[in-house]
Amino acid sequence: MLDAEVRCLNEQEARTMANEHTSLPWTGNLEELSEFAEDGIVSRTLVNIPRAKTVLFSMSKGQSLSEHTASVPASIHVLEGTATILLGSDEYKASPGWYGFLPANLAHTVNADEDLVFLLVMFKES
Repeated sequence: MLDAEVRCLNEQEARTMANEHTSLPWTGNLEELSEFAEDGIVSRTLVNIPRAKTVLFSMSKGQSLSEHTASVPASIHVLEGTATILLGSDEYKASPGWYGFLPANLAHTVNADEDLVFLLVMFKES
């Protein structure tokens, strides 16, 4: 995508690849967009439109997203690495290709057993 095709209104939108102001399709190489912080978690918003938000997460081995809930339904799609994912009281060993749907308000955690890359899609209400 040409830089001239993206017109961002503020710094947050500058980090978003597609938003409600984007009139052209967006494509990207998720492997190239993944970046790891030593002993940390990096998230990058790829799409943020009124009805959905897509975030690419890269978590270093041993990092965790502690138990939390989201007020909207969401899905997790593991792209690289392995994780232990707790959805409610059910534990899953997730590897590339694993997909999970999370209803709104479901308590969940993500623990990176290896360096981990996953897509999180949040389905917003209109």
